Amino acid sequence: MGLVSYVARRLLSLIPVVLGVTFITFFISRVVVPDPARAWAGFRATPQELQALEARYHLNQPLYLQYFYYMKGLITGDWGISPTTGRPVLYDIRLYFPATIELALSSIIITVILGIPLGVIASLYHNRKVDHSIRFLYLTGFSSPPFFIALLMLFLFGYLFKLFPTQGELSPFLTPPKTITGMYVLDSLLTGNWVDFWDSLRHLVMPSIALSLTYFGIVTRLTRSSMLEILQKEFIRACYAKGLSKNSVVYKHALRNAMISTTTILGVLLGSLLSGAIVIETIFSWPGIGYYATQSIENFDFPAIMGITLLFTLSVVFANLLADIAYALLDPRIRV
Repeated sequence: MGLVSYVARRLLSLIPVVLGVTFITFFISRVVVPDPARAWAGFRATPQELQALEARYHLNQPLYLQYFYYMKGLITGDWGISPTTGRPVLYDIRLYFPATIELALSSIIITVILGIPLGVIASLYHNRKVDHSIRFLYLTGFSSPPFFIALLMLFLFGYLFKLFPTQGELSPFLTPPKTITGMYVLDSLLTGNWVDFWDSLRHLVMPSIALSLTYFGIVTRLTRSSMLEILQKEFIRACYAKGLSKNSVVYKHALRNAMISTTTILGVLLGSLLSGAIVIETIFSWPGIGYYATQSIENFDFPAIMGITLLFTLSVVFANLLADIAYALLDPRIRV
């Protein structure tokens, strides 16, 4: 079976998942909540505003019709109006989500750069001092709470040594670059705005490292265990018997097979980073979807909370799809 048909099959299998998620969000927003109109309009809404909202979202009609209009609204981009900002929820998500994508991608890059090489080195020096040191390092990062790492970095590199900015995505005296993707580092790079590029990159350093340090241990540990297992396989002995160099055996044959399980966990981590950066974004005042979620919860912004919940779920589903595709590229047998 080819890659295209495999991807098509995976996309079809995601349809029930997405439908299930939309039904759960609909059930919570329309059935569990005692007064959906009041929750969506906010506590300061007038009776006239409540009536208008009930008519707009068909809250007085049967549940199956409400679900139909709910799905129609999701597909057409009507995710509700935030009573806090007065803007459509989908507009706010488009405004905040690129910053979260930028933070998550940079954290994944750091996680891969740190985790995979350390895992390979630990497997090659199994039960030696190097292996024990690496295990201590990733276990420390894995067991440390994200807020502790963020606050520690904030104190050391932000306030004590003053090496990096402590909050925001760009210095307030600078004009944001022309919007192409919404990610300041990439947009300033594409437009050749080097002042904004270096400034936004400095703002990105601490939150991305703080976020990646809590996840790189998982990648290191899994890479190490996978490499130890692969290095004991018969085909590895056959590679050495053919006279292949150690680097060729380790990095061309063993690592590629070990990366199959690591790729799977990277997809899961990407989904977690997209949906779980709330603590880091709040501490560093990073204007991403996690920061927006915190503000929405504090203001009881129910439409925004429901939109963010749906977005987080779709992010996890999309990240798992990317992991499945990468999995199939590494191991063609998966496509069968």
